[in-house]
Amino acid sequence: MPLLGVEELQAILTNAFPDVDTPHVEEVTDESVIVSYSVLDRHGRPGGTLAGPVMMSLADTSAWVAIMSQIGPVVLAVTTSLHIDFLRKPQLTDLMARTRVLKLGKRLAVVDVDLYSRGETELVAKAQVTYSIPPSPKN
Repeated sequence: MPLLGVEELQAILTNAFPDVDTPHVEEVTDESVIVSYSVLDRHGRPGGTLAGPVMMSLADTSAWVAIMSQIGPVVLAVTTSLHIDFLRKPQLTDLMARTRVLKLGKRLAVVDVDLYSRGETELVAKAQVTYSIPPSPKN
């Protein structure tokens, strides 16, 4: 059962990254979190495709959001590893990320991320992201 829902996660995301184009948290369930990113012309690259760094950024950010959905606002969790496979040319439309937390330990979390263009079912990229979770403050 997720600890945080759409509104809480969106607030955390917006507050943590106030000066960037913030992705939008669309759905939170027991199994996954879906996050979208509005793609603009400036996110394209030659050949009429979406730039890889945009896809990597959404994979990383959506993994962070999925972890927050499970553990609460531990905003100092940091990426320790990100592996991505680019599978096919994405459309220049909203990029979607479906994330699933595969392992949630005390210090590490591993998240699976499927990236696809809005309205499509075929994946454009597949990522696995590992996060380091800071220790809880001692009381």
